[in-house]
Amino acid sequence: MDLYLVQHGKAKPKEEDPDRSLSEEGRLEVERMARYAAGIGLQPDLIYQSGKLRAQQTAVMLAQALNPPEGVKPLDGIAPNDDPEKALQSVDSTEHDSLMIVGHLPHLSRLASLLIAGNPAVEVIAFRNGGIVALRRDEEGWRLNWCLVPQVLS
Repeated sequence: MDLYLVQHGKAKPKEEDPDRSLSEEGRLEVERMARYAAGIGLQPDLIYQSGKLRAQQTAVMLAQALNPPEGVKPLDGIAPNDDPEKALQSVDSTEHDSLMIVGHLPHLSRLASLLIAGNPAVEVIAFRNGGIVALRRDEEGWRLNWCLVPQVLS
């Protein structure tokens, strides 16, 4: 199984926009990342997002480029401070071959650490806004397959 973890694009400050929608820079970075991901043939079966506006916007932009067969859906348990065990249960119970989760820190970092190291408190990946972290599960467990940050696409 392939699991793509995406930190939402850069958002506007809360003082400027209480809903924290994507900033213009965040939109441009996510668009660039989405085009690149489509160009390398990335196509998750489904994209989950947290329900927060910045994650919704990021997920929709990715879906427009990647055309996941099952679209974009909200998923409980992937908000910034949620327990990563809940997201792990959702991943473990899926019948999909590939999923994308668009979420937030510290949750994504804790989820990746739980999957790779078995401990959500040990940071194993430094996430970046708009970046994609690709994990793959095989018989031996979860491993980092690759990761890509918008800064390398400039």
